[in-house]
Amino acid sequence: MKAIVFPGQGSQYVGMGKDFYDTFTEAKEVFHEVDDALGFKLSNIILNGPKETLDLTENTQPAIMTVGVAIYKTLKKQKIKDLKDYSFFAGHSLGEYTSLICSNSLTLKDGAKILKERGKSMQEAVPVNVGAMAAVLGAEVDLINEVINKNKSSEGIAEISNDNCPGQIVISGNKDKINKIVDDLKNTYSKKAILLPVSAPFHCSLMQPSADKMNQILIQTNFSQPVINIVSNVTAKTIDNFQEIPSLLTKQITHHVRWRESVNFMAKNGVKHFIEIGPGKALTGMIKRIGKELTTTTIDNIIQFNEFN
Repeated sequence: MKAIVFPGQGSQYVGMGKDFYDTFTEAKEVFHEVDDALGFKLSNIILNGPKETLDLTENTQPAIMTVGVAIYKTLKKQKIKDLKDYSFFAGHSLGEYTSLICSNSLTLKDGAKILKERGKSMQEAVPVNVGAMAAVLGAEVDLINEVINKNKSSEGIAEISNDNCPGQIVISGNKDKINKIVDDLKNTYSKKAILLPVSAPFHCSLMQPSADKMNQILIQTNFSQPVINIVSNVTAKTIDNFQEIPSLLTKQITHHVRWRESVNFMAKNGVKHFIEIGPGKALTGMIKRIGKELTTTTIDNIIQFNEFN
């Protein structure tokens, strides 16, 4: 069996999806539908930049989704006529919205509007320079939780925000607290920890103002049962009842992304091959580290698309 996965924030680059936009009507239609939904030419920012504008969280999130949906719809029209070999869709953070749109659970128009607001509210939830995120390499969840607990008495919040794959975990919280934990990991445990160039501390409890705002939007949005099983970031299991989707997407903002567990869940349920659709190949790298027996395909450009069969 196969699964299709969609990337999250950080995978964007100026010009992503351009060869699909220029070549396939179905891809161009997705870009234009998103432009119409948002009331401005996000397509121009995606295709031509500037990078600083694309990297604004409120633009990045709908932009990555747009490219993922455009490539998927092109694949569906040109290559994948039957989804019977595909048992799951999943996405990393905002990629979960892409998976919901591609599985006909959420409309493209609603998804674009929600992600614009999601990006804006996440950016505004914490003042600039108050929060930080750091990637910890070569450490497992138990050790990081131990270091976080050890530093609990110092002021501020530090939480695991992304459990990506073995040896790659991200922590998020107050800047001073994150810096303290990074120093502790380096000096006491000889672990490499790198502060990330992000604009806010995503996927931790500091994001609660964003979660509160997004919950009001999500509970008023129409969702339907996905045509393909979606694996939730929050539970690392399938979303069995579509009425749970608003609650899960709200929790996703403040809870850590359980990507390693999600991939393991899909693998235990028969998935041998993962297809990453969208900009970059971050998920492909993670999946290879999660299970050496798992195979992957990345579709980010037209050369990879033409090779796909």
